[in-house]
Amino acid sequence: MKDLSIIIVNYNVSQFLEQSLISVHKAIQQLQVEIFVVDNHSVDGSVKMISDKFPEVKLIVNEENYGFSKANNQALLQANGKYILLLNPDTVVGDDTFVKILKFMDEHPEAGGLGVMMIDGKGNYLPESKRGLPSPWVAFYKIFGLSALFPRTRIFGKYYLGHLDKNKIQEVEVLAGAFMLLRKETLDKTGYLDENFFMYGEDIDLSYRISKAGYKLFYFPETRIIHYKGESTKKTSINYVKVFYNAMSIFSRKHFSGRQHRLFSFLINTAIYFRAGIAMTNRFMQKIFLPVFDVLMIAGGMYWLKNYWEKNHKFIEGGHYPPEFMWVAVPVYIIFWLGSVYFFNGYEKPVKTSRIFKGILTGTVLVSAFTNFIDPIRFSKALIVLGAAWTIFSMIGSRLLIHFIRFRNFSLGENNANKTLIIGKPSEAGRAVDFMKKQYPSIECAGFLSPGDENSTSVNFLGNVKNLPEVIQVFGIRELIFCNKDIPSNEIIDWMMRLDHFRLEYKIIPDESNFIVGSQTADSKDNLYSVEVTLAISQKENIRNKRILDIVTSFFFLLSSPFSIWFTANPVGFLKNSLKVFLGKLSWVGFTKDEATGLPDIKTGVLTLWDKMINKKITPETTRQLNYHYAKDYTYKMDLALISGCFKCLGRKTG
Repeated sequence: MKDLSIIIVNYNVSQFLEQSLISVHKAIQQLQVEIFVVDNHSVDGSVKMISDKFPEVKLIVNEENYGFSKANNQALLQANGKYILLLNPDTVVGDDTFVKILKFMDEHPEAGGLGVMMIDGKGNYLPESKRGLPSPWVAFYKIFGLSALFPRTRIFGKYYLGHLDKNKIQEVEVLAGAFMLLRKETLDKTGYLDENFFMYGEDIDLSYRISKAGYKLFYFPETRIIHYKGESTKKTSINYVKVFYNAMSIFSRKHFSGRQHRLFSFLINTAIYFRAGIAMTNRFMQKIFLPVFDVLMIAGGMYWLKNYWEKNHKFIEGGHYPPEFMWVAVPVYIIFWLGSVYFFNGYEKPVKTSRIFKGILTGTVLVSAFTNFIDPIRFSKALIVLGAAWTIFSMIGSRLLIHFIRFRNFSLGENNANKTLIIGKPSEAGRAVDFMKKQYPSIECAGFLSPGDENSTSVNFLGNVKNLPEVIQVFGIRELIFCNKDIPSNEIIDWMMRLDHFRLEYKIIPDESNFIVGSQTADSKDNLYSVEVTLAISQKENIRNKRILDIVTSFFFLLSSPFSIWFTANPVGFLKNSLKVFLGKLSWVGFTKDEATGLPDIKTGVLTLWDKMINKKITPETTRQLNYHYAKDYTYKMDLALISGCFKCLGRKTG
């Protein structure tokens, strides 16, 4: 019998899984351990990565996504360990984690399961490290935010047991599924995970059954792990809210009495709509805040400029601009200005003033040209120029103000990577810089720190890790990259917790891996630096430009259809496709579907790069290369060239 069986269920988080497996291998050196990875039909190369880099892992490959519970049970049926660890793929364990937790379990035979202290990718303590049973009233306090308002109280804070000291070993009611150590003999008595739970809730159900079987559950903070919380799921999505609370409903129906279940079901259904409404409102407000603010600022500025201009220049002896100026002309100006800013990615992060300048200047040219043909909006050219100047000033000024409120500096649009500090020995630190420069050629690093007491003689080394807090303050560091080959996971986790007041971003470069991985945040452009090629078609600006091109061309084709249909092989199909593209059901250009495995999911195309090939008898491998080339090097010009060059084929039947 093995000391420990580790089971990891993976779904499309290859980089996080690789980092997790590397940390696991460092922590099992003195133990008899078997590792299972159950892959739920990932399409990101996870299976190949495991086969190539971790041949000793017992790999179970599913042909569909069976969910968390069923996938774990597949491995549990084969596991031969005294203890079972259910581990998330987006975790990093400490080098001594397994030794400590197994020692504790051996010394406490009454323990049926154990969880540890978890921190997220920014060093913040995760409250779900210890949890209480979600009875109807506990769920009520959690659902409606009372547990967040009063987290340390015994009544309102029971969901996360906020009244218990997070730094002491405690008996708890629920273990987190991200790191769930279980005694095998306990599972033999309670049964495995309930497969009615597809995702979420299965850890609560199993914890409850373990407690009912007479075993105790413990929270063990004497070792800590990183949990890049929610990397394989979008926890702010409406679908997440629905799936999570439906799982709670399954738990209630299974374990509570009729009256309790009815109360719980009422709370759950209320919560789904309540939290979904909050999620929708929050996402909507985040998207529209800046554009709405810009509209109000521009309109207010134009009103002031109109009054000033008519009093001092246009109508010195009396008179006013007609109401149509503010109610018709100004809205048209705003549409052109902000539409152009949007087209030039002026609303994307990081903020770049050059994008705003380009957008406003382009919009001004379009406004000037457009107003020459329409009398109701043909007013003073001077007001257009003054309005454009005010728009530039107000948009850049508002971004500077918002940035200063958040970060207390005016480094608008500055790439945080030039405030990056790398902790590692020269070879690994250099490797980290190479990865970064492959992703961002213009990137600059503040310097390096040695991981031990020694000081490197290299000019780029600023000292050793003992000087870390001082270096962060002196150089204004915003991001730390730890070289895991040179500094143990335990020390990385310790530093992340000690430095939490600096509000830093953290990334780790695992040894022998071709990426640097960290926690994805709203303010981070990416969650990793990688030597792998970034696919241009996945970038936000290209996604938007592709859609804009589809809308504009399909709209033009529909308007000009009495003339343009005669240049296509299938006029009826051309009209149908134009309408479908305009409505977003198709795109003019897409992948050759049968050979697009592993590439981003985009709309089905009427055309593909295959259409421009002279020799139509090409192999599947050539087709895959064409798809990859289209994804890697995409620009809207590629679509435009293909549409114009294969115009006769635009009426082709799709699907």
